[in-house]
Amino acid sequence: MQIFFILAIPLLLGLGAVILKDNRKFGIVNSFGYLAVLVACAMLLKRTISSGCAHTYFGFIYLDALSAFFIFVTSVVAFASALYSVGYINTGVEDAAISKRKAGIYYLLFNLFCFSMFLVPALNNLGMLWVAIEMTTLISAFLVGFYNTKKSVEAAWKYIIICSVGIIFALLGTILFSYALSMSGAPKSLNWSDMVIASGRMDKNILKIAFIFILAGYGTKAGLAPMHTWLPDAHSQAVGPISALLSGVLLKTSIYAILRFGVIVINGVGFQYFSNLMILLGSISLIISCGFILVQKDLKRLLAYSSIEHVGIISIGFGLGTPLAVAGALFHIFNHAAAKSLLFFGAGNIVGAYKKHNMNDIQGVIGVLPFTGIITLAGVFALTGFPPFSIFVSEIMIMISAFLKGSYPVAGLLLMALAIIFAGFIYHFGKMLFGHPPKDMARQEEPMSGKIALLFLFVLICAAGILLPFINKDLIWIAQGLFQR
Repeated sequence: MQIFFILAIPLLLGLGAVILKDNRKFGIVNSFGYLAVLVACAMLLKRTISSGCAHTYFGFIYLDALSAFFIFVTSVVAFASALYSVGYINTGVEDAAISKRKAGIYYLLFNLFCFSMFLVPALNNLGMLWVAIEMTTLISAFLVGFYNTKKSVEAAWKYIIICSVGIIFALLGTILFSYALSMSGAPKSLNWSDMVIASGRMDKNILKIAFIFILAGYGTKAGLAPMHTWLPDAHSQAVGPISALLSGVLLKTSIYAILRFGVIVINGVGFQYFSNLMILLGSISLIISCGFILVQKDLKRLLAYSSIEHVGIISIGFGLGTPLAVAGALFHIFNHAAAKSLLFFGAGNIVGAYKKHNMNDIQGVIGVLPFTGIITLAGVFALTGFPPFSIFVSEIMIMISAFLKGSYPVAGLLLMALAIIFAGFIYHFGKMLFGHPPKDMARQEEPMSGKIALLFLFVLICAAGILLPFINKDLIWIAQGLFQR
């Protein structure tokens, strides 16, 4: 029953945001709330893995190791973002960038957004899953256009329009899956647990068409190229802590939806069809992100294109389909969520201090913001897959799988893309972090809550790489079970 506690806390905190007027005190309460959620999610994941079976509640909630894993990843980033929000929002109020009333609205939307992302992996009904993902779009659109500037409002509209068009394709795909189920003679149902049982009897041609709609629809929300065009604008204009949630978690909820439908397609059509499409979209995402990262000037857009790259790597990992590759893709989901959130927090501090997004106008960050500068430098190495950070491990797992499977073009593309992106990141961040700060900029104080949030994520991405031998068994277990039903 922990799932009901996990879903209830964000709703209660959202209510508290409306009632309590002291934003700083509420921010602290909010952080403790998400710490409790994080502990509950860790316990849920451990219990689900150790029991080895799925749990259903009222036919509405369905929890297996995969859904518990995605809920846990969401809780990690939600806790870090809640912590980071304390200083970030308080500074915004003190600088008169936002009013106290708007800070309350921020916390209300923050909690509703987190609730919707916790809900997605917990749902059994695929129609309700579609509704929950649409809910994430509508709520987060307000957080993208939060500052009400021309650019942020444009980004919010672009985000809503493109994702809404995409989600219509996902709805058509869901209807086609339901039609294929009814054609098989099975009782009508939109529950995933019912569909997966009947998947072997479903019409293969309908399943193939339906999955293309699902990939186009949920792939748009996941940021897979070439449907990624909303992502750089939305991530660059959103409030700092929300950029971390968008990039670290929101994209993964759509990947979760693709995987759920993917299991049905694999059972009905065979793995090769699923594999080809996932590797194709993953490869396109890698190639496109490489080009945009090299020529990028905006700091937060650079991080947004990096998310497209990592979603591409995750897609390739699932497309390869071996237990090692799938375990690597799952591990990469966690690693990317932690490392990208760290860098978005660092970018939020840098943009807040310099009042600029253009990387060519930012220099000497380590001199102005020593803590942020040093930990951002470490985050850059982590995100680009430098050892001993955990992303290095997950990328190696996927790359080795590609070589072992004989997918040499995929392995070569991965190697080339990672090398180009590493060089691009070092070039961009080297210019910003080092050098002489502007003459009119003095060293600045950094909020303690922001430092703790950055440190929490940094320790996590270091520890995850070291602890892999202990958690690898569980990851492989989830990976083996994912495509073998």
